[in-house]
Amino acid sequence: MFVLITYDVNTQDAAGKTRLRKVAKQCVNYGQRVQNSVFECVIDPAKMKALQYKLESIIDPEKDSLRFYYLGKNYKEKIEHVGAKPSYDVEGVLML
Repeated sequence: MFVLITYDVNTQDAAGKTRLRKVAKQCVNYGQRVQNSVFECVIDPAKMKALQYKLESIIDPEKDSLRFYYLGKNYKEKIEHVGAKPSYDVEGVLML
């Protein structure tokens, strides 16, 4: 499944900056960063639940927020990109 993950972590103190790095690191492990706090993940439901649990355990729910957008199988038709930093097709062919 394709999931768009966005987050807003309060970085007014050192603990917030640490949480921000930890959230980003977890998201990098499962998807590609398309904007500063936005990740696209092609992930199966079990891994998504694990990732959601990890992210929820990192954030401070009084200060931070997470949003998960489940875009379904036809996600490519629902995404339009304009401007710099185009993303790559995560399900495309990988050539080394």
